[in-house]
Amino acid sequence: MAATVAMETDDAGNRPWFQLQLEFVQCLANPNYLNCTPQCLHMLELLQYKHFCKELVKAQCVKFIDEQQILHWQHYSWKQMCLQQALAEQQQQNNTSGK
Repeated sequence: MAATVAMETDDAGNRPWFQLQLEFVQCLANPNYLNCTPQCLHMLELLQYKHFCKELVKAQCVKFIDEQQILHWQHYSWKQMCLQQALAEQQQQNNTSGK
């Protein structure tokens, strides 16, 4: 209700900006979104620092960040796969010993 009132009384033309911000806040309320985007949230925090923003102009810096994100997700995926395999093996052992 308050959001509707704010949008109706906004005469500065900020409605598209407000809608974008509202969509972002709604994404933050979605646990599936947060599960897949912890790096995004960290980047938002880093963007508050002028030094970080200045470094982003350099292609080498951007490439490094991109590579680090890929390495992180590869390691995360590998770790998750190992944990799932260990759990499956443990369940199989429990089923075999329980018979």
